[in-house]
Amino acid sequence: MKGIKTICAVLAALVITGCGTSTKTGTLVGGGGGAALGAIIGGLVGNSGKSALIGSAIGGAVGTGAGYLIGKKMDKAKAAAAQVDNATVETVTDANGLQAVKVSFDNGILFSTGKSVLQPSAQASLSQFANKVLNVYTDCDVAIYGYASSDGSDELNLNLSNNRAYAVSNYLQNTCRVSPAQVKTVKGFGEDPQYLVRNSDGSENAAASRRVEVYLYASQAMVDAANAGTLK
Repeated sequence: MKGIKTICAVLAALVITGCGTSTKTGTLVGGGGGAALGAIIGGLVGNSGKSALIGSAIGGAVGTGAGYLIGKKMDKAKAAAAQVDNATVETVTDANGLQAVKVSFDNGILFSTGKSVLQPSAQASLSQFANKVLNVYTDCDVAIYGYASSDGSDELNLNLSNNRAYAVSNYLQNTCRVSPAQVKTVKGFGEDPQYLVRNSDGSENAAASRRVEVYLYASQAMVDAANAGTLK
């Protein structure tokens, strides 16, 4: 990361893990999911068809000092996320070398094996995340991605991961009243090998692979406000 570039497009990733593991999520994601984080965020804006536009705006933000304003705003969102029960916040780097913030839950968002129904603890964590972060920092865009373990067929796991992503998205929008306009992407990746979470010996941690990741990143509106000097 170099200079102001590291804060001009700060993103936050809410990592939502599967059940059945006694190992802390932060360690698991650092060992396995961390590599996936950069790859996904690297293509995040591209998936919404805004890559060139956002890239150009952020480039301008760096030149005018607006990157500082964006970084400051996202730091506030990060601090708010740290207040969510059972949340662990850490800084990582995405595929573009930009600063990213990952929020993980030890026992927060749980899916039973083969299921896409949110457990009560998952609902509680998502409600807090919505109330403290998404519904406060409404100029942050959101992408939601689902994953499955390698148990079962490819088709089953692709559908399962997609259903898990939509379960989170629907709960945030329908129950927590997050604006649908804020959720830009909802997608399942199934059991794609590059996104499976591994134990230290290289074997798959199937429980940790069953997860949903929610990415929070600077919207075009935030970049525009920063460039105009009106972002607060």
